[in-house]
Amino acid sequence: MLFRWLLAAIHLLGFGYALASILGRSRLLRRCTTTVDLPAIFRADAGWGVSALVLIITGGMRAFGGFEKGGDYYLHAPLFHLKMTALVLILLLEIAPMMALIRWRIALKAGTTPDLTRAGRFARIGTLQTVLLVVMVFAASGMARGIMLAAGAD
Repeated sequence: MLFRWLLAAIHLLGFGYALASILGRSRLLRRCTTTVDLPAIFRADAGWGVSALVLIITGGMRAFGGFEKGGDYYLHAPLFHLKMTALVLILLLEIAPMMALIRWRIALKAGTTPDLTRAGRFARIGTLQTVLLVVMVFAASGMARGIMLAAGAD
């Protein structure tokens, strides 16, 4: 019981940290025109990455590790499917920014100036990821209350 509670708390804190990280990274990317902001962007990006790992690991443990309602419940819950769809979309959207930020880190270490022309695009991607993260929170809170979104349900 105590472990379930702690696991749930860590999972919820992961959402808060993820939201702060992706909002911070997006804000910094929106105004990024020189390499001055890159260290802060890299810190926010690292926070986003760590929080994503925390969410995936704790979420997997909760759904399929025998700590909560069990995999059968989650696999038959429409809100779980919504949450997982949002997660997959977030991960797919993250491919381009992640690859660019890796290239930017490499360029800085090599002493060259990275091409920052797509920073605004990555900020817009972050905004969409933020919306999807909020969708995940709504889906999770609905699942916690047993909302099934079945036809004719109240």
